[in-house]
Amino acid sequence: MIAPKDLNAIGVLFGGRVLDWIDEEAYIFVSCQLNSRNVVTKTIGMIDFIDGAVHGDIIEIGMQTIKLGKTSITIKAIVRNIQTKKIITEVNDIVFVNIKDGKPYPHGIN
Repeated sequence: MIAPKDLNAIGVLFGGRVLDWIDEEAYIFVSCQLNSRNVVTKTIGMIDFIDGAVHGDIIEIGMQTIKLGKTSITIKAIVRNIQTKKIITEVNDIVFVNIKDGKPYPHGIN
């Protein structure tokens, strides 16, 4: 639910807050998909803010795997306003890398 602390100076959902939520949810999603907590955000692609949300609106964040590499996983995020059914933002290329000792490491190898 959008709270007053989530709003920008003109009273709509602050883009930085949305990006924080996306990165956190993406980490949770990837960690579950790969069964590993040893993943870090490498890149976040183009962010397209399409619509807004205001105080009291409820949003949902959906994640989808786009590509699985040897050490990386690419996902897509869609943030929707539950009340209006409109997409707030889409991020099509979020890349996480599995790491060990600070370097990329293949998935599924202990």
